[in-house]
Amino acid sequence: MVQFEKMIELNMLYDFYGQLLTEKQRKIFTLYHEDNLSLAEIAEEVKISRQGVHDALKKSEKALYKYENKLKLIKKFSQTQKAVLDIDNSINEIISENMQNDKLTKRLKKIKNIIDNLND
Repeated sequence: MVQFEKMIELNMLYDFYGQLLTEKQRKIFTLYHEDNLSLAEIAEEVKISRQGVHDALKKSEKALYKYENKLKLIKKFSQTQKAVLDIDNSINEIISENMQNDKLTKRLKKIKNIIDNLND
């Protein structure tokens, strides 16, 4: 996996499951992945060894992947997002095919607004 893709994946995992990590794991993860501190800088900040920081990061990553493998929240979220997009696109098609039917297009636009509000 390309490093950038892995970083995005880890950040998404953290967004969904970060609160399940210990406070120390969250701090180390945030300092490394969000604040871009080096292992040595983090070690100094949290007063553990550089190897300890490395081990904590690996343990956190492993835990985040384990949570997703069991709970599948990101997978479900992605499927829901795709379904909402598909529904939205279908509504747009129906609206464009039925522009002469004001009553139908008005009702479809109302549904579309509800869907759009879900994504906000």
